[in-house]
Amino acid sequence: MVFSSLYFIYLFLPIVFVAYYLCKKNDQRNIVLIAASLVFYAWGEPVWVLLLVFSAFMNWFFALQIGKHRENHAKLFAAAAIVLDLSFLLVFKYSGFFVENLNGLLGLSIPVPQIRMPIGISFFTFQAISYIMDTLWETVEPQPRFTRFLLYLSLFPQLVAGPIVRYSVIQDEITKRRIDPVAVSEGALRAILGISKKVIVANNLYAIVEQFFGGNISNLSFLGTWYTVILYSLYVYFDFSGYSDIAIGLGKMFGFHFNENFNYPFICRNISEFWQRWHISLSTFFRDYLFYVPIFGKQRKYFNLFLVWFCTGMWHGASWNFIFWGLYFGIFIFIETKIGKKRLKKWNVVLTHLYSKIIIAIGFGIFYFTDLGRLGTFFLNISGLSMLTNGNAFADKISWNSFLGNIFLIVFAIAVSMPILPKLKKFFDSGDNRRYAVGKIAATVGCCVLLIVSSILLVDSTNNPFLYFRF
Repeated sequence: MVFSSLYFIYLFLPIVFVAYYLCKKNDQRNIVLIAASLVFYAWGEPVWVLLLVFSAFMNWFFALQIGKHRENHAKLFAAAAIVLDLSFLLVFKYSGFFVENLNGLLGLSIPVPQIRMPIGISFFTFQAISYIMDTLWETVEPQPRFTRFLLYLSLFPQLVAGPIVRYSVIQDEITKRRIDPVAVSEGALRAILGISKKVIVANNLYAIVEQFFGGNISNLSFLGTWYTVILYSLYVYFDFSGYSDIAIGLGKMFGFHFNENFNYPFICRNISEFWQRWHISLSTFFRDYLFYVPIFGKQRKYFNLFLVWFCTGMWHGASWNFIFWGLYFGIFIFIETKIGKKRLKKWNVVLTHLYSKIIIAIGFGIFYFTDLGRLGTFFLNISGLSMLTNGNAFADKISWNSFLGNIFLIVFAIAVSMPILPKLKKFFDSGDNRRYAVGKIAATVGCCVLLIVSSILLVDSTNNPFLYFRF
């Protein structure tokens, strides 16, 4: 089941919401949320829901053992849990990739495993690892009740595509949530905004991207390539940040407060800042659980940096382009680290914005093309070399007509990707009661309109998966 479906919006969510608020105690509400989360996951993964429950049980068990044996075998139990968690990823996500490359490297004919990857395995596995590490480091105490830990790991708003929520963020709310009408209202509006990002903006941007990148790109013009990859960058942002908005909004509706996962990343002035604003839960995960961890008994700053970016790429998928994508950003962060923050701040503002957007857009091109041959063609096109090697045009009429035909969508997407809404909210919230009331009414009416428009667009839509479901 996906958030951007009429079944979820008008059937599943209302039923869960009513059942949840009919319960008087948090333990009862937890059972409702666990049942809803397992049904939500089993809707698309009826078999792998058992893997989710098994993973939850084993991590809960190992964390208890860590708490009981802190003086002796805590690290051993932590290692066992992490090996188990990573083995799930290796088997279900990377086994085919490893066998294919082993066959190609050594000329072998080992049958390539055809294992369907469970949806969201990267997200709930990393949540489990963060819980194990925090338990080992005594940042949190082991949760004694399995049902409460299962709720943490399986909570349906963030189960399949994040954000990666740490146990410390919601541990108190698992047992001490309260009904807050204001939070419910704010959460509903945030969820509607996320659905609108996906249905109205992301889906339409993707249709344009597929028109140009979905087929043969060898004859695509220089400007046509830049036009498409910029739209793809916007698409990924609206698709993934839309999901995060829905997850955070739904969490609020049920009494949970997740950390923000995006903070208007395209206003960044360098690549380091971009990754402080983009997919924050993943970048902070690697920062806290890998970058600062001593490797072979000693912290190696630059080795850890490239290890982090190698893992960031691998996390996104079992394909070489994702590894190149991670290392690509790692190289620029390494360069910026050597330059230093103080020197970067002295650079011309226009030039830093231009530099960062070019690097980001090319990075999303690497992200898109899983086929290395097509990726090579993309580099020829975007660098302009294809004009010399293949005689490609600098610009083309089809791309120009597409730009003109979608100018309102593009301008709207760029505007919404900027921090305009927070400034409007601050303006209305900081005024007198009349201005505050006008702001609330306008926000409510606006979100109702967006929900109606999104619902109409979803009527004829059969499938609306979010991009990060595949990770």
